[in-house]
Amino acid sequence: ELSQSNTNLLKRKYERTKNELQTQLQQAENNYKSTSTVSKDFTVSSKIDGTVYALYKNPGEIVNTMEPVAAIGKSKDFVVELQVDEIDIVKLEVGQKILITLDAYQGEVFEARLRKIFPRKDERSQTFKIEAIFNQAPAKLYPGLSGEGNIIVAEKKEALTIPKSYLIRNSMVKTEDGEVEVTIGLQTLDSVEILEGIDEKTALLKPEQ
Repeated sequence: ELSQSNTNLLKRKYERTKNELQTQLQQAENNYKSTSTVSKDFTVSSKIDGTVYALYKNPGEIVNTMEPVAAIGKSKDFVVELQVDEIDIVKLEVGQKILITLDAYQGEVFEARLRKIFPRKDERSQTFKIEAIFNQAPAKLYPGLSGEGNIIVAEKKEALTIPKSYLIRNSMVKTEDGEVEVTIGLQTLDSVEILEGIDEKTALLKPEQ
C-alpha cells in the first residue's frame, strides 16, 4: 500500500512537472512569435530589386509614417529626363531619335529614343519634360548626370551645314569680306544648316570667343 502511494505521488509530480514544462514551452513560443513580429516592424524592405542611392536615416532613428528613409532605383534601364522649350514641343513625337551627350563622357554621343512626352508645362522654366531610353547605354551611369539632348525632328540629305561655333548671334557668319547675314534651318548638337546667305564656296573665319 505504501508502494502504491509513492507511485501515485510520483505520477502526480510527473504530471505537474509535465504541465509546467508545457506551459513554459507555450510561453517561450509566444515570446518568440512576439519578438519576431516586433523585429519585422523595425525591418525596412523594398518591394523592388535595385540599388540604394541615398539613405536619409541612421540606425536607431525614429521614422514617421510616409517619411522617406532611402532612395532606391534600378541599377540598369536608366530613363533620361530632358527639358524642351515650348517653341519646339509641337515638333516632337514618341519614337523620335535623340542624340545625347553627357558631361561625364566628353566627346561621346549616345543614341536614344523618345519614350514619353509630359503634356504639362513648367510655368517657371517655360519648358516641357520628356523621357527617353538609351538604345545602347554607357558602360557606367549614375542618377543625376548632366547632359544635353538633340532630338532629330527632320533629316535632310546634301544640306549645307557649318559648325555652330562659326555662327554669330544666330544669324551672321564672318567671311574674308566681313560679316554676312544668313538664314539657318535644321540644327544638331554641333552644326547648323544654312539656307541662304552663303554657299559651299564661301570661306568662313571662326569668330573670336
